[in-house]
Amino acid sequence: MECIKMASDKTFHYKITNTWTGNLGSGTSEYKAFSRDHTLHSESKPDILASSDPAFRGDEKRWSPEDMLVASLSGCHMLWYLHLCAEAKVVVTKYVDTCEGLMTVHPGGAGAFQSVTLRPEVTIVDASMKEKAMNLHQEAHKKCFIANSVNFSVSIEAKIFTTS
Repeated sequence: MECIKMASDKTFHYKITNTWTGNLGSGTSEYKAFSRDHTLHSESKPDILASSDPAFRGDEKRWSPEDMLVASLSGCHMLWYLHLCAEAKVVVTKYVDTCEGLMTVHPGGAGAFQSVTLRPEVTIVDASMKEKAMNLHQEAHKKCFIANSVNFSVSIEAKIFTTS
């Protein structure tokens, strides 16, 4: 096994789009009324095939563990958010998160993520629920297993849109 050694710090940037595909017609009108299905996508890579990062001799056309870490944070937040919206009677009809992670690799090859930013764009049915919908992002963040497991900052820059 070959080990890649870096001569100086190098920063890697990851961008993932996580699209919820589980609206079965009535959004999150009830807890059992929507599917938890979603599609993970990253530029120039097919959906959900794995390898290591190309910088570490991986296949650039497949998802890396770093991509998946960012996607895991996004997916965990989204699933908690949809759950909380269903409980709070906030009907979500669309959810897309274009999130990004920033990782630095140090000389010798060790590295770590510095941050991840989630940017969910959520469409809800009732405009009067907009503030509640925004506040539920913080609750989802507190409950997310993945966010609670990482030692770097995870920030949320949410936008709420309405169909009414």
